[in-house]
Amino acid sequence: MIGRLRGVLAETGDEEMLIDAGGVGYVVRAGARTLGRLPPPGDEVIVHVETRWSSEDGPRLYGFLGRDERRAFQALTAIQGVGPKAAMAVLDVLSPPELASAVAREDKAAVGRANGVGPKLALRIVVELKDKPITGEPVFQPAGVAAPAPAQPSLAGEAVSALMGLGIAEVLARRAVDQAMIRLGEDAVLSAIIKAALQETGR
Repeated sequence: MIGRLRGVLAETGDEEMLIDAGGVGYVVRAGARTLGRLPPPGDEVIVHVETRWSSEDGPRLYGFLGRDERRAFQALTAIQGVGPKAAMAVLDVLSPPELASAVAREDKAAVGRANGVGPKLALRIVVELKDKPITGEPVFQPAGVAAPAPAQPSLAGEAVSALMGLGIAEVLARRAVDQAMIRLGEDAVLSAIIKAALQETGR
């Protein structure tokens, strides 16, 4: 089973990428969030891979840029009724920390924003993922120890909210913010991220 691929990004499509690793071209399916954060074709890329088997297509590879994304994909697809396509759709609208937060709040509406995920399936996802690891952080707190305070909104989350307030679709906003943060680096301030993200959207 393939767990990780390191090679040259040959090309990308709407739902997949082609990675040339050791002279072999691997077709790897990926969500819009992952595809939007890839380097340009010709550059080296490392993707974490989850291999799934289909009776019709045989082995199919799903790629992620982070281990947490792969772990969240595994947790989602372990739920009855959630296939790879639905899991990718959820991870397109919610990063693993955001998904964990939505589950903790029992916010099925946030999960239901994913394409093809209806209210019943969103509720099942929230219920099934309760108390299950999504991001690799400890799920249970020792007895007598207070739970940590809720995490403050990330710079990326604030920037995405700002773009959505300007009428930009969430998926496009997240992709633009991801690209802006890659270009500006971790020390960028919120205003610079928003400005760069707007440039990414052509505004």
